[in-house]
Amino acid sequence: MTQSVVVQVGQCGNQVGCRFWDLALREHAHVNKKGMYDEALRSFFRNVDSRESDGGACAVGGRIQHLKARAVLVDMEEGVVNEILQGPLREMFDSTQLLTDVSGSGNNWAVGHMTYGSAYREQIVDKLRKAAEHCDCLQCFFIIHSMGGGTGSGLGTKVLSLLEEEFPEVCRIVSSIYPSAEDDVVTSPYNSVLAMRELTEHADCVLPSLVDIVNKIKQMSHAGRPGSVIRRDSTLISGQGGLSGAEKPFDAMNNIVANLLLNITSSARFDGSLNMDLNEIAMNLVPFPRLHYLVPSLTPLYTLADVSVPTRRLDQMFSDSFSKDHQLIRADPKRGLYLACALMVRGNVHVSDLRRNIERMKPSLPFVSWNQEGWKTGLCSVPPVGHSHSLLALANNTCVMSTFMELRERFTKLYRKKAHLHHYLHVEGMEQSMFSEAVGSLSSLIEEYYLLDATKGRLVPDAPRLRIAR
Repeated sequence: MTQSVVVQVGQCGNQVGCRFWDLALREHAHVNKKGMYDEALRSFFRNVDSRESDGGACAVGGRIQHLKARAVLVDMEEGVVNEILQGPLREMFDSTQLLTDVSGSGNNWAVGHMTYGSAYREQIVDKLRKAAEHCDCLQCFFIIHSMGGGTGSGLGTKVLSLLEEEFPEVCRIVSSIYPSAEDDVVTSPYNSVLAMRELTEHADCVLPSLVDIVNKIKQMSHAGRPGSVIRRDSTLISGQGGLSGAEKPFDAMNNIVANLLLNITSSARFDGSLNMDLNEIAMNLVPFPRLHYLVPSLTPLYTLADVSVPTRRLDQMFSDSFSKDHQLIRADPKRGLYLACALMVRGNVHVSDLRRNIERMKPSLPFVSWNQEGWKTGLCSVPPVGHSHSLLALANNTCVMSTFMELRERFTKLYRKKAHLHHYLHVEGMEQSMFSEAVGSLSSLIEEYYLLDATKGRLVPDAPRLRIAR
């Protein structure tokens, strides 16, 4: 079995990461009734014997002693990390995994990337190496961060480039939370576009999610039908994710992204009839290195309060995963062009169900002519707690360019007036040319998607196979 390390950067990254660990523990506890440290737990957790002075790890097959998350937590403010350390997950982390400051990045990408990136470079690398040394077969780094703030966007992308330097052979999958157009951080378009250049250059896969997906879901669930109220312990709203106090404004969003990570890691954590290796995601879904932004859709996104409402049939779940209502960004994949697609199914689903639904959906999904069979599938037998099935679809689809075009438009509105630039330019190492280079990189990315999308009208069916004379 392989192991993966989760790197949580900034307030958002740490809140989502905390929620992921909370839900992952629930899933393993639901399956692992005997309290044994097995291969499934080993993929994301260490079992440490506190009786040993060096905190040595226990062998697989023994009793669970003290589980430690394979994680590195970085934030330039202490608040969220301190809250985690005072909450129910406090035993999951120790000082070798934590790096905090007190002043924060002031919603400034340059402060996070340049100032803190330089000041804490050695400490970050040291913590990443220690986390890697605890793994026998390190397969993947998951980076969780937001794009709108300073630490998440700036230091988060600095950590990403450090991972490429230190561990060039290890897959880097990034979960990025993009700000909505109504974001209260005025400089979030600057931070997002500056971060986008780094993601395009240094990530293997990026899973973008939009903050305003929660509002869309709430509108869908309050459509006036009987039983259409979201249940309290559903995927969308389910506790505080290991944090104390009342529910916070972004708890619902954090839950959705945490569930996205639970689904993408399910094959690494549990057995299944068709396990998908994490390396296979980038290998099969990214035909062009820069076009590695995968549109995620998750079903079910929430559970309705009325238990008498019949559960969605399996076929309906597949249909939902290709509908714009279940995408975690604002995009309609059926209007774009598919380069490749992965389906990660959890629950008691047979390979025949998977194949039948792919064949059923295929005619309505426009794929590039040279990759008509560009499907990657995974089946995990363990469903999420509280559900009988779940499905995560990851689509490499040109529809993602609409999100990037909207981001570029918001950036241009600010940059045309040179608004707030002085906050960035006074940071040592930051130059104005970096803004034009970043937006140039984004425009180039949009152009690449556009050129591919333009081939959609010229799709031709495969030529008939030659018949062999007998």
